[in-house]
Amino acid sequence: MFRPLAGSVWLWVSAASVFSNYLFRNNLEHSKNQSALKIGVLTFHRCINYGSYWQARGLVEGLQARGHRAELLDHDSRRVNLVEWKCALQPVLPTAVPPADHKLYKEKTRKFFRLFESLPLSPRFDLDNPATMEEYDLIVVGSDEVWNLAHPWFGRCPLFYGEGLRAPRLVSYAASFGNHDAAWGIEQVWAEKLRNFDLISVRDANSQTIVENALGFTPEMVLDPCLQFPVRPDARPEGLRSEPYVAVYGHNFTESFAREIRQWADSKQLPLISIGYRNDWADEQWLTADPHDFAHFMANAQAVATNFFHGCVFALRNARPFVCETTPYRRFKLEGLIAKIGGEKYLLPEGTPAATFDACLSAPLDPAISEKIERLRQTSNAYLDRALTLSQLQPA
Repeated sequence: MFRPLAGSVWLWVSAASVFSNYLFRNNLEHSKNQSALKIGVLTFHRCINYGSYWQARGLVEGLQARGHRAELLDHDSRRVNLVEWKCALQPVLPTAVPPADHKLYKEKTRKFFRLFESLPLSPRFDLDNPATMEEYDLIVVGSDEVWNLAHPWFGRCPLFYGEGLRAPRLVSYAASFGNHDAAWGIEQVWAEKLRNFDLISVRDANSQTIVENALGFTPEMVLDPCLQFPVRPDARPEGLRSEPYVAVYGHNFTESFAREIRQWADSKQLPLISIGYRNDWADEQWLTADPHDFAHFMANAQAVATNFFHGCVFALRNARPFVCETTPYRRFKLEGLIAKIGGEKYLLPEGTPAATFDACLSAPLDPAISEKIERLRQTSNAYLDRALTLSQLQPA
């Protein structure tokens, strides 16, 4: 059974991680060459969500690896914090959270809080009044649903559309409109704000269509940072499961999907381990895992069953066989990702026969998908090359 590290060992590992990251950033700061840009990355970096953590960290570290002084813009809002933390403690709504799970979700949330402080953060500023934020040579908005006008707590926040950002140059990387349907369009006021961006890239076809309809050009499609850049979780001591298992990531799956996964796992004598969220049809629940636990867990899984965008992403980056079903909220980003990498056969509608589940989960991931991802990495790198062209930017 998966267990978190013992208290004293956990604290030592966490402290070592924080100190290691401090030394890395400190050394980076003292090794700058004259062409290094000061870059701010604006995203949802404090969400209690494994994918949000790794996409934020991946992008900023990817920019640092190019020799730039990159950090996450540490926006703060009491309103956003309250709804984010409330969601973190009851994350499987509308399914009720059993009383015994409350303390487990609290423990998971506290682990996220500790890890947030190890990220390369700017001085904190008010989300709704960014006048005190520092100045930058360049600000990168993305990735994640930064332009989702329907987002329950970040929706219609002008900052993510560039308003109030203190930089002469704005670009987006893998930005998304989330569940905002391209058929709805966007109001002119939001389209005009997007015109202030020097370069725009998105991560899904729905977002591409929205920008195309609003601004009259087709933005570039790039990979999510979790596929584009390395994911390097902190080492974990022995004690995590070494036997084969199936990773279950997501919640509120349809009954038919859960039934097929359960039957397939039983036929292979593989336990189902649900990470981050309770799924009673799984054999074990690991609700207190932190983002580093999650990265190790997904990398070592025999197969993955998910209805989350980053469940698919981590299956893909680790070349693990997987199956996914969509949800109304995640439909566009899931369909966009799957179409982009040519993995349509892994996105299973309700009523899919058992033989299809078996075919997807029993065989290695289609190697053509990994080849496609590698080509997309090259185009995404080329986009970043243009976005960071030093001949058009003067470092501070």
